[in-house]
Amino acid sequence: MTGAGQREAAALGVDPGRLGALLRRIRQAVEETPLPSMQVAVARHGRLAAFETFGDATDGDRYVLQSVGRSIVAGVVWHLIGTGRLDVREHVCAIVPEFGTNGKDAVTVEHVLTHTAGFPFAPLGYPKMLSREQRLAAFARWRLDYPPGDRLQFHLTSAAWVLAEIVERRTGLTFAEYLRTELAGPLGLSSLDLGVAAGTVLPMLATDRTGDDQEPDPWGPWYLAAPRVLAGGEPSHSVVGTAADVALYFQALVHSGLWTAEAVAEGSRLRRTERPAGEEAYGGGTPVGMGLFVTVAGSTAGGGLPSTGSPALFGNSGAAYQLGFLDPVSGVSFALLCNGYPLAGYDLSPRGRAMTTAIADLAGNLT
Repeated sequence: MTGAGQREAAALGVDPGRLGALLRRIRQAVEETPLPSMQVAVARHGRLAAFETFGDATDGDRYVLQSVGRSIVAGVVWHLIGTGRLDVREHVCAIVPEFGTNGKDAVTVEHVLTHTAGFPFAPLGYPKMLSREQRLAAFARWRLDYPPGDRLQFHLTSAAWVLAEIVERRTGLTFAEYLRTELAGPLGLSSLDLGVAAGTVLPMLATDRTGDDQEPDPWGPWYLAAPRVLAGGEPSHSVVGTAADVALYFQALVHSGLWTAEAVAEGSRLRRTERPAGEEAYGGGTPVGMGLFVTVAGSTAGGGLPSTGSPALFGNSGAAYQLGFLDPVSGVSFALLCNGYPLAGYDLSPRGRAMTTAIADLAGNLT
């Protein structure tokens, strides 16, 4: 980090020494592992304190955000809440009548936002996802695995498809259009987008390939490696952007005036903490605190969030080495993006856990 960078960080109340340690650890991760690149940004008071890219990439390159993109989705929904166009207590079928079949009439918007709606693996894949008519037909076929509110289990893609339809019903714009025209565009965060051509983002690269005959797991994160799927715009994971724009999007939640303070407080409020049901690769494992489509640190700091921030810290981690958050107490937002993935899609190895934990905890302790 240059002297000018240190002065800018200090002017924003970010400790230059701690920031330097964080950046060195991220550089080390790229230099000492097969990771092709990492891009990192730190912001406070609405401005960037640091933005650097390590490895085979540039500051202008965009990444597939994977589950970090859920925080972008959350911001869109919170905007509707703050402008009075959506209430989390509403039943989804009152907004999307096609959804209200097979007992799903009991599902509320809050159930969907907190991953407690009861249809975690409801199917909607390529190419049916491209057609609104076929998406709505899929909603009608979906059945509940358990009663709404019964348990926390990450709805990997199903929840975001429902949220995207809710946005369109209430605004007349597709989710991607609303993100571009009402939020990212006015904020000047031009890299944030959904439904883009694969050639406009860094490709996903395997970090543990030893032979040309090895194929990645076609599900999970690698699902988005197919250009047609990425261009189709699955809203929960295929939002793209730079680390700078992700960090500034978090800042905009509290500094831009586009969101009400009440909506952000409601969206980031801790609603429940428990161990998510399901396999560890899909969010099971340690207890996680849930807000409205974001994880909240609370007392457990699960879900890949740092344990060094405040209990109010919120955001989302993403496969395989990605993280985005805002700590409302310190005012710091952070984004770490990467385009390297194990062939399995997730890194549950001790080394991988240690690396991501160390980076997260350094990022949560910058002031």
